[in-house]
Amino acid sequence: MKRRDIWTPVLIAAWAIVLGLLVWPLGKILLSSFVVDGEYTFANYRLIFSEPRFLNTIGNTFLVGFGGMIGALILGVGLAFVVSRFEIRGRTAIEVLALIAMVSPPFIGAYSWIVLFGANGLVRTSLASIGIDIPPIYGTPGVIMVFALKFFPQVFLITSGAFAAVSRSLEEAAESLGVSPTRRLFTITLPLIMPAITASGLLAFVMSIADFGTPQIIGRGLQVLATQAYILYSADLGSNQGLASAISLILVGISMVFVLLQRWMMRRDIYHNSGMKRAERRPIAGLKSAYLHLAAYGLVLLGSIPTITVIYYSFRRTRGPVFQDGFGLQSYERVLQRLSDPIVNTLIYSAIAVVAIVVVGTLLGYLITRRRSLATGALDGILTVPYVVPGVVMGIAYAAAFNVAPLVLTGTGAIIILAIFIRRLPYTVSSVGAALRQISPNLEQAAMSLGVPPGRAFLKVTAPLLIPGIVAGAMMSLVTAMNELSSSLVLYIGRTITMPVRIYIAVIDGEYGIAAALSTILLAMTIVAILAMSYAAKRQYKS
Repeated sequence: MKRRDIWTPVLIAAWAIVLGLLVWPLGKILLSSFVVDGEYTFANYRLIFSEPRFLNTIGNTFLVGFGGMIGALILGVGLAFVVSRFEIRGRTAIEVLALIAMVSPPFIGAYSWIVLFGANGLVRTSLASIGIDIPPIYGTPGVIMVFALKFFPQVFLITSGAFAAVSRSLEEAAESLGVSPTRRLFTITLPLIMPAITASGLLAFVMSIADFGTPQIIGRGLQVLATQAYILYSADLGSNQGLASAISLILVGISMVFVLLQRWMMRRDIYHNSGMKRAERRPIAGLKSAYLHLAAYGLVLLGSIPTITVIYYSFRRTRGPVFQDGFGLQSYERVLQRLSDPIVNTLIYSAIAVVAIVVVGTLLGYLITRRRSLATGALDGILTVPYVVPGVVMGIAYAAAFNVAPLVLTGTGAIIILAIFIRRLPYTVSSVGAALRQISPNLEQAAMSLGVPPGRAFLKVTAPLLIPGIVAGAMMSLVTAMNELSSSLVLYIGRTITMPVRIYIAVIDGEYGIAAALSTILLAMTIVAILAMSYAAKRQYKS
C-alpha cells in the first residue's frame, strides 16, 4: 500500500512549487537588496535609515497604516455593535451594502473620491457654488479616509459574528451589580471579542500599507514604501533594483512583525465564555432608533459611494475624455472597440490561475490537514507569507527571479498568472482545510482498508465532499485575482495589460469615462463571482 501512496510525490511537488514560486523570488530580492555595484554591502539599508526622504516614507507608511486601521476599527466595530445588539431593520441590506463596499478595488475607490471631492470634483464644485469651500481630498487625510471607508466592511463582518457569540449571562450579571452599559462594553464585551478585533485590525493595517493605487492616485506627493519601491524599480532613468528590493523587504518585515504581534496578543489575556446564552437584539424606538438607523445606513452608503459613482459616470455622455450633459454609452463603445484586450487578458489569466489554485490548493489543503508532519507543518507556515507580501513586492520579486536564464518569463502572460497563483493559493488551502475538519476521515480510511489506493480513495470519497469548500476558496481567489493591480502593474507589457492596470492608467491620464466603464465591467464580473461564492457557501451549509 505504501508503494501506491501518492502523497509523498505530492508533498515533494508541493515543496517544489513553494520553493520555486515563493522562496526563490523572495530570496532573489533579499540578495538584490545587499548588492551595490556588483558587491554585497549594507549600503542600501544604511541609505534608507539615514536619508530623510526614506525616513519620511517609512513614517508615512506607518501613518496611513495606523490611520486606516484605526478608522476601519472605529467604523467597523461600531457598526457591528449596533447591528448585533439592536433591532435594526434591513440588516441584510446593510450586510449587502458592506459587501459591495468591500469588493470594490481600492484604486477604484480612490478614483471615485477624486471625481466627487477632487480639485474639480462634483460635490466640491457644487458646495463652492453656494459659498462653501472645502479642501480637495488629496494628501494624507484623503488616503486615510479612503482606507477607513474601504476596509471597515472587513472589520464589520469579522466582529459582528464575535459580538453575536458573546454570552448574555455575563453582561446580565454585570448589569445586576449596577455596572453601567458603557463600562460593561469596555470591561466585558470588548475583551471577549478581542481576538476578532485584533485579527480584523491587523488585516486593515496590512492591507493599508500594501495598497499601491490609493496613495499613488490620491496622495499627490505622499510617498509610502509601496509607491517608493515601484518608482525606484520602474524609473525610466536611474532604476535602482537593489534599493527597491531593500524597501520591499522592509515593507514585508513590517507586515510580518505585526502578524507576530497580533498572534502574541491573542495568547495574552484571552477571556472565554460559554456562548450558550447569546446576546439578544434590543428593540429601540423614538430618536434613538432614528439615530442608530441613520448611522448604520449612512455608513454603509458612504462606503458604497465609490461603486455608485463609478456606475453613474460610466453612463455619462462623453466627448473624448470630457464628460457632457446627459447619458450615453460612448465610454462602453470606446472600451469594446479599443480596449477589449485587457478584459480578455483578465478573464484568461484569472481563469488559468484559479484552475491551478483549485488543483494545487486542494491537494495542499489535504496534506496540511490530514497528513500532519514536520514537512507539512513547515509548508503550512510558509503559506502564510503570501498574505503579508504586498503585490508590488511580489511583482518586483518575480521580475528579478524570472528575467534570466534558464526561465525567462518577463513580458509574458505566464509571469502574471504565476504571481496571481502564488498570492491567492492560500485562500483555497485554508478553505479546503476548514472543510476537511468537518469531514470524518473514517470514510476514507474504510475505503483504504478494503484495498483502495490512497489517491483513489481521496478522489472517490473525500474530494466530492470537499466540493463546496473548494468552490468557496476558488471564488475568493477569482475575485481577488481579477482585481489584482500592484503585481500586474510591475509585470505587464502592452500585450499583457489587465483591466486593473488599464483602469489605473486611464485615471492617471484623465480618461475618466474609460476608467468608469472598465471599472463597472470589472465590478460586474466581481459581483458575479461573489454571488457564485455565496451560492457555494449556502450549499456547504445545507450539506
